[in-house]
Amino acid sequence: MAVFSELRYPTTRLAKVFSSLLAIILFAFVAIAMISGFLLYQILRPARSPATFDLTVMMGHPSAVSFPVVDGTSRDGWFFPGRRGAPTVIVCHGYLSQRSDVLTLVTALQDSQFNVFLFDFSGHGTSAGVTTMGYRERQELQSAVEVLSTRDDIDPKHFGLWGVDLGGYVALEEATHEPRVSALAVDDAYSDPREMVQIQAAQSGLAVLPYVGRFCDWGFRLLNYQYRNEPPVTTRLALTKGVPKLFFQSDSRLALANQTLQLFILSPEPKQIVRTRMKYSEMTDEDRKNYENIVVSFFLVNMSPTALH
Repeated sequence: MAVFSELRYPTTRLAKVFSSLLAIILFAFVAIAMISGFLLYQILRPARSPATFDLTVMMGHPSAVSFPVVDGTSRDGWFFPGRRGAPTVIVCHGYLSQRSDVLTLVTALQDSQFNVFLFDFSGHGTSAGVTTMGYRERQELQSAVEVLSTRDDIDPKHFGLWGVDLGGYVALEEATHEPRVSALAVDDAYSDPREMVQIQAAQSGLAVLPYVGRFCDWGFRLLNYQYRNEPPVTTRLALTKGVPKLFFQSDSRLALANQTLQLFILSPEPKQIVRTRMKYSEMTDEDRKNYENIVVSFFLVNMSPTALH
């Protein structure tokens, strides 16, 4: 008791120094924890600016498709019709993006007679909530596949997936669970949502502070405790054997490019990889057109809308 009393009301010089150091350490700990909490909040609840469109005047004659998700809410998607009975390509937008940002790719795929579907993941676009960097989003994609497969105007047994970063992880995860995925294209993907949180923390500049990255990881794991036993997608890549895979890695996002390279190396055949100068959202019109031509050609070769299945 005398020790605690001395710490609370120090009388000796040594006790005063020790008490001051303890107060500084406690203050630093609380400050780092608060900074980390604020940063994690910013990462998981990004600012949203939902784009609104009138489907009756949009090119491609899309229709609205609503489907339920695991939390009891629903997601609103857009279905762009292609050739009747053709496979459907689901386009998965990336982190800090939304479905309206990938409409040029949708147009390119629809022009090649594919049915195309897209929607906003949690915490993005028109979908409220927070992002889980892929955990819950994979379940959302799974629900979309289930609802689409009940339609009588598409091929219910063959789906293609394209996704960038967040969407890339989700697409890979879905391909390891869903046998109806017949072709897969991912751009700047990652193998574990925790890695994406660390990448975003590093990009904020705050990760240079001691333990900020670790606090963000602890907080993210606590918030997603129900997914604590979810392993990285690399542990299941063998399940995509026989599924054609196209990987893109961009020079402008080195951390994700390295992640994508490792995913490519660990993936079974058939597979191919393409390197780009910029990430998809920052490409010039010419670069984007070339990129989309590669994507469309990949799906045409591996999942032709005119082939009989």
